[in-house]
Amino acid sequence: MSAQRTAIITGASGSIGTGLIQGFLNDSYNVVATSLNATQSSLTASANLVLVDGDLSKPETAAKIANAAIERFGSIDVLVNNAGIFRKKHFVDYTTEDVNALVSINLLGFLYITQFAVRQMLKQKSGNVVTISASLADHPVAGENASISMMTKGGLNSATRNLAMEYAKEGIRFNAVAPGAVATAMHADSPGDAQQRSPIGKLAEVKDIVQAVLYLAHADQVTGEVLNVDGGAHVGRW
Repeated sequence: MSAQRTAIITGASGSIGTGLIQGFLNDSYNVVATSLNATQSSLTASANLVLVDGDLSKPETAAKIANAAIERFGSIDVLVNNAGIFRKKHFVDYTTEDVNALVSINLLGFLYITQFAVRQMLKQKSGNVVTISASLADHPVAGENASISMMTKGGLNSATRNLAMEYAKEGIRFNAVAPGAVATAMHADSPGDAQQRSPIGKLAEVKDIVQAVLYLAHADQVTGEVLNVDGGAHVGRW
């Protein structure tokens, strides 16, 4: 059993997920990284990195991830809920399939793994959860038609604040990072348009999200916070 801290990172195969894995490894954490096909991605398992495949919308996947962390490293000190999907449509065009997919990944995927992590953190009397939300959830932008996607992300913000209060006396902190437009494949086809969404005139980089998550992982006096990483877009019109 290692004396190092252990982080679980979901959505491990995407750009932000891989950045988070490297950030936590560089910060001397053991990492359990998970995605639908983590072991078939560009990630490589090591003494400090365990890869777990599975569908996060299934409770048995969450159990497998939590057990891997405890059996291999002995603790769950940080959970980063990074897995999520985004569907942009006019409100009247969302289908039942869209809603089911968004709820399954964004909400059930959060629920099951966070429950398992919190059970372990209660035994430890310490731990923290950082969830990747979205700036749009609380700060809509004209033309960004993503109401049902943001219904799920807004739910994560609300859960974060409520859980922070529920578990404050148990030594467990809950925070969220709410990115704006990030320089990933999602914005590769329209970088100029995306830059207009930020008052400082440029996209956030993956490293900016990683730095925000690591800050919250270490900030012992910060809980119930939704930290916007959007170049100031949440402040207002520019």
